[in-house]
Amino acid sequence: MLKKEILDAFRFRHACKEFDEARTISAEDFDFLMETARLSPSSFGFEPWHFLVVQDMAVREKFIPCSWGARRQLPTASHVVFTLVKKPYFMRYDSTYIQTFMKDIQKLPPETAEVKGEFFKTFQEKDFNLLESERALADWAAHQTYIPLANMMTAAALIGIDSCPIEGFDREQFDAVLAAELNIDLQKYTIGHICAFGYRKHEPRPKTRQHITAVTTWI
Repeated sequence: MLKKEILDAFRFRHACKEFDEARTISAEDFDFLMETARLSPSSFGFEPWHFLVVQDMAVREKFIPCSWGARRQLPTASHVVFTLVKKPYFMRYDSTYIQTFMKDIQKLPPETAEVKGEFFKTFQEKDFNLLESERALADWAAHQTYIPLANMMTAAALIGIDSCPIEGFDREQFDAVLAAELNIDLQKYTIGHICAFGYRKHEPRPKTRQHITAVTTWI
């Protein structure tokens, strides 16, 4: 793909506040977007995320009262993804999830998994001090969920699909609705962010960004 086409996609992308309800993303195109999320990188390759694709409009409505930043997007988007963050239950170095992941997903030999596990333990205990609190480890995991988010939005823009990343919600209330309506175990997961996908209803205002010299320092 030409560099110009890639930059044109970044210029096309904007945080779409309201979508054209008459237009629906094809299954093929949305599967493509989800594949870009699945293939996204993560620290140590441990994938601290789970994606909920919420297409039931009655379910979406349950989240509107606690999602002040999504009140126009949730009812109008073709597709909506809630990205859940895996909590310490999964992401501690000594969890069953991590040990099983190295064995069954990464298919590491036992001796390699042991070495990697020790590196991961040191990383969590000392390098990043992630075991000081459950919140610290959950926040570390949450930061990584923005990688598939960015990849999905960029991929969407490349094929002419609009998107809107959303953090405008009350996390505690949102999690409570996840538990009550979708039976999500809050000992294991918390909401990371929402992303709505579809086709714009209105043209956006011109993009504004600082000049590259204002945000870059060469050493």
